[in-house]
Amino acid sequence: MEHPKEFAEGLSIGIIMDGNGRWAKQRGLPRTAGHKKGAAVFQDIANYCDELGVSSVYFYAFSTENWKRPLEEVNAIMKLFGEYLLKGFNYKDRNIRMKFIGDRTALDPKLQKLMNELEEDSAGKTGMTLNIAVNYGGRPEIVRAAQQLAAKAVAGELKPEDITEEMMSDAMYTTGQKDPDFILRPSGEKRLSNFMLWQAAYSELVEMDVLWPDFTRDDLDAAIMEFNKRSRRFGGI
Repeated sequence: MEHPKEFAEGLSIGIIMDGNGRWAKQRGLPRTAGHKKGAAVFQDIANYCDELGVSSVYFYAFSTENWKRPLEEVNAIMKLFGEYLLKGFNYKDRNIRMKFIGDRTALDPKLQKLMNELEEDSAGKTGMTLNIAVNYGGRPEIVRAAQQLAAKAVAGELKPEDITEEMMSDAMYTTGQKDPDFILRPSGEKRLSNFMLWQAAYSELVEMDVLWPDFTRDDLDAAIMEFNKRSRRFGGI
């Protein structure tokens, strides 16, 4: 579909990739098949966001709570993360800046190395920022930011009463980036699931009754059109 330049240019979008397991179950397939199809959808939607002129997009790939899943499923997700989300996307030839948000210290050292290299190699790029949230949770992120500022206060570098919202934002994984204009949740669920709790203070929420492996570019168009209808007052009239 052709769009006017202003359709999505400059938008910041958060996406909760949900429904992989249910998609597989409906088809009598192992849950890992749903994750594999979901990874392929990630690649296409990331490409499409770039084509639309989106400024930044945040994909929720693996939460701090997802470790509770069966070991076989966790291992399969991590393997897909390496094969599809990292190696399977042509970053080097694209004007895309890569960022990974979350606590990567719990991940395989090889994955950490690849993530660090992708961030370093793309740091100077000026196009869309593609964020992938891995071992990420909104509450742990806020705690981490508070700990950093508390350490500075203990060291005498600032006074507790001088801490501002801007300082908290700068201590988040997303420092320097625009908060999401809207957060998209496919699969029919209507919750944030610990995603970008600080950054979502004034984000619009868009829910869609489509499982992530079935999500298409037309669905993203529909989500953006829904957002564009909203009136954002940020507490005003």
